[in-house]
Amino acid sequence: MPNKRKSSPAQPIRVSHLFRPLDEALMKLLASLNDDDWQKPTPAKLWKVKDVVAHLLDGNLRTLSIQRDGYFGEAPPPIKAYEDLVGWLNQLNADWVRASKRLSPGVLQLLHQATGAPTCAYYESLDPWQEAIFAVDWAGESKSYNWMHLAREYTEKWHHQQQIREAVDKPGIMTRDFFFPMIATYFMALPHTFRDITAPDGKLVTTIVSGKVGGQWHLERQNSQWMLTDKPDREPDAVVKIAPELAWKLFSKNVRPDEIKDQIKVVGDKMLATQVLQMVSVMA
Repeated sequence: MPNKRKSSPAQPIRVSHLFRPLDEALMKLLASLNDDDWQKPTPAKLWKVKDVVAHLLDGNLRTLSIQRDGYFGEAPPPIKAYEDLVGWLNQLNADWVRASKRLSPGVLQLLHQATGAPTCAYYESLDPWQEAIFAVDWAGESKSYNWMHLAREYTEKWHHQQQIREAVDKPGIMTRDFFFPMIATYFMALPHTFRDITAPDGKLVTTIVSGKVGGQWHLERQNSQWMLTDKPDREPDAVVKIAPELAWKLFSKNVRPDEIKDQIKVVGDKMLATQVLQMVSVMA
């Protein structure tokens, strides 16, 4: 897989302290669900609420088995390209969700209770500046620091919980404290998204996620590379403005640009702005 790099030490996103409160919010949410809620469709399309809950449990079990205990079980097939990795992970996810259909909601909750705290404790134990067990491929990295790995893990837990909350109409984690670290991590994929876009040095693209929970991200062409920059000194060549409730769905591939194009404001260079909407910050 070409154009890979190691995550920049200049932009750490700290999330280790958020796993426990996010997990506590999940447990309260699951306890509030009725029988009908467990079968409601979610933005994950093929997965109902119960399926998403099972997938989150699989995340805990894999983290404890593979990352904490170093037990990989079965070896992956030959991985020659990014698509091979995505295909293998999708198959693992589908196999688990299919098997978990024999588990009751009560058993799923019991297993979440058993695995949530040790998973959070493992995350909290990691040195943020050591090399991570897995690279964050969707950000174009061949090696990652633990802080980036943890931020990626946090986005998974946040967006799957949000899928459940939207399905059952129970808000709770669209707050600045929970949402902003997630969306900031998503934007670490923006330089990789532009890797094949050539432009003169100095070109600047700004993306605005609106509201109190959002923020602004600036991508600049520097030394023939696209780089995130905190304080641009010029007006952008393209601006994309998107609501937070759409941003997380778009960049996690729950919706695609054509489905929500009328709800996104674009100013300036249309080609550059359109490329922002192609960012996918999950393994998909």
